[in-house]
Order: sequence, then structure tokens, then C-alpha cells
Amino acid sequence: MTEISPLLRPLPQDLRRRARLARIGEIPVLLAHPDWERPAPTVLWMHGRTATKELDPGRYLRWLRAGIATCAIDLPGHGERLVSEYHTPVRTLDMLEQAVGEVDSVVEYLASPEHRGVFDLDRLGIGGMSAGGMVTLRRLCEGHEFRCAAVEGTTGNLAGLYVPRRGGPGEEAPWPVRHDESRVALLDPMQNLVGGGVGFRPLPLLALHSEADRMIPVGVQRRFVEVLRGHYVARGADPSLIEFTTWPETGAPDEHVGFGRVSNDAKNLQTDFLSRSLRAGG
Repeated sequence: MTEISPLLRPLPQDLRRRARLARIGEIPVLLAHPDWERPAPTVLWMHGRTATKELDPGRYLRWLRAGIATCAIDLPGHGERLVSEYHTPVRTLDMLEQAVGEVDSVVEYLASPEHRGVFDLDRLGIGGMSAGGMVTLRRLCEGHEFRCAAVEGTTGNLAGLYVPRRGGPGEEAPWPVRHDESRVALLDPMQNLVGGGVGFRPLPLLALHSEADRMIPVGVQRRFVEVLRGHYVARGADPSLIEFTTWPETGAPDEHVGFGRVSNDAKNLQTDFLSRSLRAGG
């Protein structure tokens, strides 16, 4: 009998028997697939700061039962590549920059012959929570083949979060670390929707947030969604492709880590969105 990794043992049995661990260079990966035989739509998922790729197995179970495969990675400095300093706000920009640059390597790995096409890259989504959502939104500002994106408890307005102006959203909760503004600008999705590259190509996007989030105030994300909808219109796309759902409060820690008592609703909303956008079962 194959020895089960200690990282997989805590997972629910139905997930554990369909999950595998792998490495893409230095990037630790958790893969889960409905049957490991037929092509399935796939989501590249990234957790938030201080978490790991094994967090929230209920999310991955819902996807599996909907016919969606998972590729979850440990962000730089997290999980199997732990660097304690990366769990503090000091290294957030380093983490974001490195993770954005790693996305293509992960996609290339999913396309490798060893997987025999079980990860359907014509139905590939991307998403993340908090820092993972920031990585997602920044990566979408460059050329890509993702069909949809799902983010939660995050923002694509990094300047609004890290360098808020007087009276601006987020001013009520200044970030504890002062980041270099020029570097924030390079990593800020809102400042790179057009930029000198391909720009943010309109695609279905689901964003979930608590109105009471004490880590990432909902105002900075609401402003990003407004600007992004305008960007969609300018590109001739339907702004309703962006679905933005919030709850007044959830009871989660800092109203940021998960969605507390509405967690089931949030996960079901996300699974339904991914199923529709990636044609799961179709």
C-alpha cells in the first residue's frame, strides 16, 4: 500500500483518495481530479497569507463533485516552502511578485504529457483568497488563456489598500507596513488594466467580500470593481460578466478569514459560478 503523505491525512477521505502532491521546481502543488481519467475543467487556486494549499478542503470537495479538478499551490514562503518572514506584511510585495511569475510554470506543468490531458486547459480558471486573489488579478493583466476567475476577501486596488489618500477607501485602516509606492504601482492590477502589455482581457469574474472585512476594507475592492466594469465597457464587453457579492458581516475572524456562518453559501456560489463558466459536465 502506498504511504499517505502526512499533509493528506487530515483531508476528508473522498478528497484524499483523489488527491496527489507534486512539485513544480520549488513550487509545492496539491492536485485533485474527479477520476484521473477524463479531461476535466480545472481551477488554479492560491490561498492567502499565513495559510497553506491544504486549507479549506470543503472547497475542493465541492469542485470535485461538480466535475472540476483542482491545482492548489503553496504561495512563496508558505506551506512546504516555509519562510516565516513571508507570513508577515513586510514581505507581501515580494510574495506577490514571485507568485505572479510562477503562474505560467504551473499552467505548463498541467499541460505536460505525464497528465495525459486530464486537466482541460481549454476550460481553465484561476482564483485565490486575499493575497492569492491579488496574484490572480495582477496575472490577468497580461496575456493568458484563463476562461474565468474567482476571488474572495481581496482587492485589485493595491494603492487604495497600501497607500491610501486622505479620505480614500481604506484610510480608516492604514496598512501596518509602508510599501514603496513605485513598487506597489507595478503590482497593482488597477494601475495595469491597460498598461504597456495586453491588458486585462474581459472574462467572467466572481468577487466575494464581507462588508465588515477588517483586513481588506470592502471599499478598496468596490472601487476596483467599478473601474474594472468601466474597462469592460471600453473593451466592448458586458460589465455584468463581473459578479460582486458581499455580506454585511459573517462572523469570520477579522471578517476576513473565510466567511463564517455564510461559508456554505459562499462556497456554493463559487462552485456554481465555476461550473457555469467552465462548462463542468459539458
